[in-house]
Amino acid sequence: MSLRLTVSNISKNYNGKPVLRDCSFSFDSSGIYVLMGPNGSGKSTFLRICALLECPDSGEVNFSSGSNIVRKDTELRRRISLVLPKIGLFNTTVFKNVAYGLKIRGMKKKEIEERVDKALELVGLIHKKNHTALTLSSGETQRLGIARAMVIEPEILFLDEPTASLDPHSTTIIEEAITKLKGNNRLTIIMVTHNIFQAQRLADMVLFMYDGRIVDHGPNKEFFEKPKDERAYRFITGQMVY
Repeated sequence: MSLRLTVSNISKNYNGKPVLRDCSFSFDSSGIYVLMGPNGSGKSTFLRICALLECPDSGEVNFSSGSNIVRKDTELRRRISLVLPKIGLFNTTVFKNVAYGLKIRGMKKKEIEERVDKALELVGLIHKKNHTALTLSSGETQRLGIARAMVIEPEILFLDEPTASLDPHSTTIIEEAITKLKGNNRLTIIMVTHNIFQAQRLADMVLFMYDGRIVDHGPNKEFFEKPKDERAYRFITGQMVY
């Protein structure tokens, strides 16, 4: 049974300043959910809390499989992956960087090789397999981060601005990889982006955040054609100054 995520009434403050205010949402089907909103709206904080990197000050984050809540932290971390804007690399080959998560799980060498090759093919880095990871460009490094997250075959993948500041070529490759992943009906992708056009290309469902709240959400076409919230409308039509 696929993993499902439900967020209930979460709030978060930094130095007394509210960053998230009573956010609730159920990611109850596979597909691509895109979080949008102006700078400072709380998107990345929301994502990090969902990915168990941070704890909310109040509210709950629950993962469930079927009718059962999954509470074991070690089990959850084996079933979810997070890609941040800055990727930390080991000073070794591209292959070994991607294989690391599988090795610590005790997988056999042949399965590791098959999975790593598949992940590197997905992000267009198979030709860099034996190169030192620290020699990669910024776009290639981001693609390596996605391969490393995908190689463990997560059920929920969190992406925080996966193409921020990248060249068009790397952006296209990453978007194509995300689109291919969408074909896996066991995978839920939750992604933050500032790029409205990217959201239109990739999203199944759009969540719009403003001032720490989820103020609008809806299926891709419905959201972009007729957003329910005036702030969402001003954001997607370029009328919002932030």
